[in-house]
Amino acid sequence: MKQVKLGLRENWKQFSLLVLINAFVGGMVGLERSILPKLAEEEFALAAKTAILSFIIVFGVVKALSNYFAGSLANRMGRKNLLVIGWIMAIPIPFLLIYAPNWNWVILANVFLGINQGLAWSSTVVMKIDLVGDKQRGLAMGINESAGYLAVALFAFLSGYLANQFGLRPYPFYLGIVLVILGLLGSYFFIQDTRQHVIQEEQRSRIPRLKNIFLETTWKNRNLGSVTQAGLINNLNDGMVWGILPILLASKNFRLQEIGLITAIYPAVWGLGQLLTGKMSDKFCKKDMLFVGMLLQGIALMLLIWAETSFEFMGISALLGWGTAMVYPTFLATLAENTHPLDRAKSMGIFRLWRDLGYAIGALMTGILADYFGILFAIIFIGLLTCLSAIIIKIRMRCGEGDSVKIWDWIVGKEVKSTCAHSHLIVQPLGKLAF
Repeated sequence: MKQVKLGLRENWKQFSLLVLINAFVGGMVGLERSILPKLAEEEFALAAKTAILSFIIVFGVVKALSNYFAGSLANRMGRKNLLVIGWIMAIPIPFLLIYAPNWNWVILANVFLGINQGLAWSSTVVMKIDLVGDKQRGLAMGINESAGYLAVALFAFLSGYLANQFGLRPYPFYLGIVLVILGLLGSYFFIQDTRQHVIQEEQRSRIPRLKNIFLETTWKNRNLGSVTQAGLINNLNDGMVWGILPILLASKNFRLQEIGLITAIYPAVWGLGQLLTGKMSDKFCKKDMLFVGMLLQGIALMLLIWAETSFEFMGISALLGWGTAMVYPTFLATLAENTHPLDRAKSMGIFRLWRDLGYAIGALMTGILADYFGILFAIIFIGLLTCLSAIIIKIRMRCGEGDSVKIWDWIVGKEVKSTCAHSHLIVQPLGKLAF
């Protein structure tokens, strides 16, 4: 058996390649982010919000199911094989969008996109966790999600720019052809499977196996269940922002290029912020990270109803991005920390099943509410739901991860007693805690 070492430094070459591949995966979503609702209205004459958001509903359901099967198959088929299959599923996407004669072709493209995202993104997430071991999971997930969502932002902006300069089709989707070629060839020729890293970690892991992985990840386990419900609500509000924000901005007479910029700020802050928040989740109580992040998201969403100027919308988009950045790598690091190495892929798949169903639930709920009660009512409702998710985390979740520090104790420089390490821990004042 080949001897392997766990750690970010020890596996930096493979880790860096996986970061690049995940950026390509994120770029595929970014292509649609700012222009598909406009495409629905202008080229296919769709007026009902539920019909316009149908592509997000289909994408969310298919991605959720793909996540579940990716988690179940990861140990049997191998992570790399799933990654390659995910990219093969992406091949038809840009061509369907370029040549679509009706909206059904766009829906079909999002079926393939959901499979691509479910298999490819899940594989890169699990492989990075396999590589780094138990010391730097938060940082690893921060880098992973940062690369993915910065790519979402970049390609949302680029596709919006190309659409504004040359029309909604075909030029923005030529970018997708380049992404598919690079992602597929890079995954097949340069990525190595991480099975041996899993075996290495399994031999020293003290985390007990889960008796019923589905039930415990979904709700029964206090920490895993808290993460799962928050993941669902997070993507529920993201589904709303994806579909409704461009429509809201268009109703206020913003130009397509301005819409592209505002919608790109949200995933850009989300992506860049995770370089910091990923490392923070290795140091701070994950309960605190999740509570504050979800609460900020809820507040930002409700601020949308009062915004009028481009500057106000950009500020709210940045606040929403920071709230999301606080929770996204923390979700995955918490899951990895609370599961045995042999349960991890399946538990991750179940979490991502529920999380990405949030896209479908959010788009469907938003479409119905917007059609019957108006866009502003839909935004307020989703904002309040996000705040409720934060309250559930506050009530139900526990810190208790080694020497993790509570955020408030760090701010005030309080001396606390670590519940897990059973030793006194001096919490450095604000600005002095080494990351």
